[in-house]
Amino acid sequence: MNIKRTDIDGLNAVLTVEISKNDYAENVEKVLKNYSKNAVVPGFRKGAVPMSLVKKQYGKAILLEEVNKLMQENLNQYIQNEKLDLLGNPLPKNAENFNWDAEDFSFDFEIGLAPAFQVDLEAKNNITRFKVIADEEMLNNQVMRIRKQYGKMISQSEVAADSDITGTFKNEEHNIDNHVTLSLEVFADQATADKFIGKKPGDIVTVNTKGLFDDDHKLMDYLKVPHDDVHGLAIDVEFIIDEVNTSEPAELNQELFDKLFGEGNLGSEEELKQRIKEDAERQFNQQADQKFLNDVTEWLLETTKFDLPADFLKRWLQTAGEKQMSAEEAAAEYEKSEKGLRYQLIEGKVMTENNLQVTFEDLKAFTSDMIRKQMAQFGQLNPSEEDVEKIVARVLSNQDEIRRLSEQMMSQKMLELFKEKVNSQQKEVTYEQFVKELYGE
Repeated sequence: MNIKRTDIDGLNAVLTVEISKNDYAENVEKVLKNYSKNAVVPGFRKGAVPMSLVKKQYGKAILLEEVNKLMQENLNQYIQNEKLDLLGNPLPKNAENFNWDAEDFSFDFEIGLAPAFQVDLEAKNNITRFKVIADEEMLNNQVMRIRKQYGKMISQSEVAADSDITGTFKNEEHNIDNHVTLSLEVFADQATADKFIGKKPGDIVTVNTKGLFDDDHKLMDYLKVPHDDVHGLAIDVEFIIDEVNTSEPAELNQELFDKLFGEGNLGSEEELKQRIKEDAERQFNQQADQKFLNDVTEWLLETTKFDLPADFLKRWLQTAGEKQMSAEEAAAEYEKSEKGLRYQLIEGKVMTENNLQVTFEDLKAFTSDMIRKQMAQFGQLNPSEEDVEKIVARVLSNQDEIRRLSEQMMSQKMLELFKEKVNSQQKEVTYEQFVKELYGE
């Protein structure tokens, strides 16, 4: 048995596996003897079939199976021993008129090699890392929203300037059908608000989406219009009124604070605003972190240059799946997956060079923390250690959950590494400003 490597270039090579009769003969003979013991051939007793007849009937198939098994085992061992970093799997070279009647065999396999490259996380860049703050206007609006939510609801027979209107925005042609509650102050101009004054439940008000709100992005919230469609959208939509109400806002007193956060945990409007600010900014900055992670990813893809064994990978894709692809289909699939493959290589190198890994203990701690947060959302603030451990064990008994949580953990580790090493520009913005930055406007 001999395996040799012939480099075509830095990304492509051929592995030649040479197998002689001495490598397989003993195994083939052993299998043939087992067949002869159990073979059932008309005219012969079981176990008394002549070896010559067994060889004639089964010999070629057994030879092929044993040679193939020997070839695969040694090929995989060679790749492991030589620490070859492959892309895809070895691809057998087509050998027309291969002679299986010979005693010695030689098999060629094309391989695609992962490229050598460097990742410089500290290189110059134009990445901005946003810190999103909840400004005073947002806090005041949220306080009023809470007061209205817990206030006394008063039904009205028709819409007035201070009404809350519940109804449905509709436009069948554009698949708009969204049930919302809104106040007239959400509209960008008084003329639109005036269309609703005096209307009753069951009435329909037609408005145009162009300039309907002070920010086109609000069409995403109120009408559920996709982001790609909101800018400059100018269509008529109907608003079908279901209910008209006004509310007498609840007083900001201890009774309300206890209802919101438990008895004695909050005692003033300032403390309420601080709690709202903390919760809002925690959510905002999760979004900012995701944008930062996405921006660093795109920057690394743009600036980390290396070639791939593209032709090899396209040929490999033709036979890699359950269904064989044509050359054209494989080329199209490669174009779709190339960017993802490049980032996998970059990410793998960053992980290796910075010793980023997820241990099972890390995973247990991460899952435990996640479960405690979920339980807290449902009012279970102090679950027992035993209860949490039981849930953790159940979650981590599922391999799909382990994979999903491991990916989340590694993403978090990558984020922390990027925060530490990538020399980004820091910028503090309100949430409204961040939304504009998020969508590139």
